Amino acid sequence: MSTPEAEVPEQRGPGKSLTIGAVCKQLEREFPDISISKIRYLEDQKLLSPRRTPGGYRLFAPGDVQRLRTILRLQRDEFLPLRVIRQELAAGRADPEVTKGKSPDPRALRRTTLEVRGPGSMYRLAEVLDETGADQALVKELEEYGVIRGERSDGEVLYDDTEREIVRAVTELKRFGVGGRNLRVFRTSADREAALLEQILAPALRSRNPERRKEAVEALENLAAIASHLKHLLLIRDLRKLTG
Repeated sequence: MSTPEAEVPEQRGPGKSLTIGAVCKQLEREFPDISISKIRYLEDQKLLSPRRTPGGYRLFAPGDVQRLRTILRLQRDEFLPLRVIRQELAAGRADPEVTKGKSPDPRALRRTTLEVRGPGSMYRLAEVLDETGADQALVKELEEYGVIRGERSDGEVLYDDTEREIVRAVTELKRFGVGGRNLRVFRTSADREAALLEQILAPALRSRNPERRKEAVEALENLAAIASHLKHLLLIRDLRKLTG
């Protein structure tokens, strides 16, 4: 008689692999709705690829468990659909454990680097549409409401990496009926945050000393990451009231 998959003995020792049942037990405190069927579904969606024993049972290495934890956190905390989570993971998105009692390292938070543009960072409209799946009317609407700002060069409008990712994000929002006019609140909020950070670091950013300017840019990146993380936490706190 075959042994149920959830009851297959797990490996012992450092870096041991876990059965699907043991994975559920390990994660159920943090994710109460976790289930064996949900893990199997994520595997069917090509988000997980645990090793299989000769008998066909799944064994999850520590890296597989951490990947699953990342997926579940992205679903719960950032409300991302699986298609976007797949893109995040493909781009190297990780979710390292944060040491208790310590603040997260701002450099580990998601942020847009504030470096000077380099070659290859500008995109034609056709490239933006192709990479994001957006339609031209949406891009035009975003420009009209000041959400994105293309730059004209040699008779055509070009967009940098940040503008392209804004279009990608708005394309996802559009699936929920959010249009360009609804995004003015984000634009206004971003302008106010940028003004605050500029006020804090303006003297150093305008310094004639290259080293001081370089330090100011690094500080600005870290401040932007911290501000973004804080805004995210405040948003999640308020959204949880809707589900409580």
